[in-house]
Amino acid sequence: MRAILSAFHPLDMEEKPILSCLGQVLAEDIYSPIDIPPLDNSAMDGYALRSNDLVDATYEKPVLLKVIGAIAAGEVSTTEVKPGTAIRIMTGAPIPRMCDTVVPFEETDELERKDRGDDLNTIGIKIEQIPGIHIRLAGEDVHNGDLVLRKGLILRPAEMGVLAALGMNKVNVIRRPNVSILATGDELLSLEEDMKPGKIYDSNSYSLAAAVLRYGGNPILLGIAHDNLEDLHNKLDQGLDSDLMITSAGVSKGDYDVVKDALSERGEINFWSVRMRPAKPLAWGILKGLRGKFVPHLGLPGNPVSALVAFEEFARPAILKMLGRTRLSKPTIKAKLKSPIMNPDGRRVLARVVVTKEDGVYFAEPTGPQGSNIMMSLVYANGLAVCPEDIDKMDAGQTVSVKMLDWNEEIEV
Repeated sequence: MRAILSAFHPLDMEEKPILSCLGQVLAEDIYSPIDIPPLDNSAMDGYALRSNDLVDATYEKPVLLKVIGAIAAGEVSTTEVKPGTAIRIMTGAPIPRMCDTVVPFEETDELERKDRGDDLNTIGIKIEQIPGIHIRLAGEDVHNGDLVLRKGLILRPAEMGVLAALGMNKVNVIRRPNVSILATGDELLSLEEDMKPGKIYDSNSYSLAAAVLRYGGNPILLGIAHDNLEDLHNKLDQGLDSDLMITSAGVSKGDYDVVKDALSERGEINFWSVRMRPAKPLAWGILKGLRGKFVPHLGLPGNPVSALVAFEEFARPAILKMLGRTRLSKPTIKAKLKSPIMNPDGRRVLARVVVTKEDGVYFAEPTGPQGSNIMMSLVYANGLAVCPEDIDKMDAGQTVSVKMLDWNEEIEV
């Protein structure tokens, strides 16, 4: 893994509209050009007034004040509120001069007056009020010149709201990597073709593209390369301007050499056997790209489960690193096994499991047959339970580390 990750670095930055940047890493420090809020404003619908006027006010004996106007949100009043007067105010409206408190409608006799058909030129205030209550002060959230968002922050909905509150409609972020995806094999059919004997539909391109999208990259589907050098080279040419090339199939010992030959001709490619199950075969190296550029290449196994598990282990961290992320590993929990995990050949087993929580304890249940061709084992899974390479069996009841793929709704939190 270190050898692969050492080839990747955060990409250059790009300026984009803020709504297009969700999940991306901020590439600059953001300082506020304004106070938020810009003016003292009301936190309630009610009446703005002088607190000195409310001495001894009670529900039994309200203090009567003359109402001299109304202020809606977005309006600025120049009216001076003198002793013995109040002004009707809406939430968010700027506080007028000389007012130091806001009394909510519920603490006045406004409803009673409306029920009696009385005018609202006078209002009865039923409580005493200390200065500053229900007033949001200028700069209470952010002061002009404050460092608001730091470079390296992942932009979430809250950060979008802050950027918008600052009046920023664009921001500089680390750009998303372009990831080319190429499936290989004469047995593959595109989704537009009718099923034929001996053929299977290309599922890897779509599961891998969805994974690239999920983790923040831009997938580029190159289609299917057949097992001949001309077709392979043509397809590879189409992806050589990307930030990462992912191929599936053609990297195991029993595969046709044509795939390995084509990749090796384009650069320095190593074909490895990784001590993990699934996803033992793996290719890694650098392809010669366009305009003198070199493109990292990751060759994944052809079996669909192996391809996705290898993606999780090797491609996902690389994509996150290019995005400027610093946390590259999945959340890991401890869970009790409900069924055993077998390890017949001394590899690290990543068993597909569904994790549940019962009485405060996590449990992990393997999702049925664990063959590398059984996609439904991943559909039902929300985690990968790790059986170390030096353990030939983990029994039910043992505690196992689980790399969480996601959280199903059934898990209590």
